[in-house]
Amino acid sequence: MEITFSLDEIGNVAELIVAAQPNKILLFNGEMGAGKTTFIKQLCKTLGVTAATSSPSFSLVNEYETSDNQVVYHFDFYRLKNETEALDMGVDDYLYSGNWCFIEWAENIANLIPETHSTITIEALPDGKRFLKLN
Repeated sequence: MEITFSLDEIGNVAELIVAAQPNKILLFNGEMGAGKTTFIKQLCKTLGVTAATSSPSFSLVNEYETSDNQVVYHFDFYRLKNETEALDMGVDDYLYSGNWCFIEWAENIANLIPETHSTITIEALPDGKRFLKLN
């Protein structure tokens, strides 16, 4: 699935992604500032998270609950020094929990990512729109 959208269309795009039934392990690729965190926040809202969401840049993971009691984990591994740090925080328990796992900077834990996952790549376009590709 490939979609070009403006920020005022982000809610509709998140609904399309959820309707596509991607794997619950979702890797987010894109340059710094491409809109990965913004899109993850919208996905959380679309899934029914009512709590405030934020980037887990320093905590590495934030946990949210949806209105129908699903759990969503949002990871940001940008500041991770090595995969051992992820193992020390129990990343395997999260990744194999069956819950939603939204992962930014997954390349920093490439050897730990389950084989079955989906990937969303987001690119900021010169006109301010975003190009999103779901694999």
